Amino acid sequence: MKQLIGTGVALITPFTKKGAVDTASLTGIVNFQIANGIDYLVVLGTTAESAVLTKDEKQLVINTIVSANAERLPLVLGIGGNNTQAVMDEFITTDLAAFTAILSVSPMYNKPSQEGIYRHFAAIAAVSSKPIILYNVPGRTASNMEPQTVARLAQDFSNIVAIKEAKGDIVQAMEMISQTPEDFLVISGDDMIALPMTLAGGAGVISVIAQGFPIAFSSMINFALQREVDQGYAIHYKIAPAIDYIFEQGNPAGIKAVFAALTLCEPTLRLPLVEVDAALNEKIKAFAQAF
Repeated sequence: MKQLIGTGVALITPFTKKGAVDTASLTGIVNFQIANGIDYLVVLGTTAESAVLTKDEKQLVINTIVSANAERLPLVLGIGGNNTQAVMDEFITTDLAAFTAILSVSPMYNKPSQEGIYRHFAAIAAVSSKPIILYNVPGRTASNMEPQTVARLAQDFSNIVAIKEAKGDIVQAMEMISQTPEDFLVISGDDMIALPMTLAGGAGVISVIAQGFPIAFSSMINFALQREVDQGYAIHYKIAPAIDYIFEQGNPAGIKAVFAALTLCEPTLRLPLVEVDAALNEKIKAFAQAF
């Protein structure tokens, strides 16, 4: 899965001031990524506010991105949940022709055991027509996929090809890299440690911040893949303050503030999420305009 090495971005869903999906801005954001060095696009992940989109709106987002992309970059689709059968049904009934792989989050809220997590993904792998990227994000799911579970899934299912590892724990990430097969991709899901994870043998990142600063962040990851450490860290320390800013009051409020500063879309979110406050917005705006 060489198409998934490098910098992927978890695209936002822009909304108009009245709260409708803003397809014109979404098209512009896709073109902005492609023009500025991003390697692949992730559709309907957490950053897309997929939890508050209707089925019809999700299809509109998919159609808009597929059309705007025009087969220029690989696309990854987010399909996941805590009802295993429902996730399986979605894998079976969704038209996946435009997608290179599926990003599937570990079940949230239920807090399954490691055996439960293994069986959940085993069931999905059995019905999937596309390669699967596991997604471990304990801060949202309330349970952690341990390295041994990831290694077991990677070894047992040839169509489980990667993990987006977003615990933010470099030690756990290194354990996943060392315990999984050589061709299994360990992708950072944490922007702040994307560089050291890649230098440690990871395959790059699925990023939030990169969609706001695509040239810089993708260059940093490319330096890491080439083991050009000093060049990579020079970029890391330059962009690190913005990583803190965009997550300070939640995702995707922060990255939408970046896009608003770049005049790419409105900062509108859907409840229960709200826009960043005025003080943080000024910090983000100043950083984006000076970067």
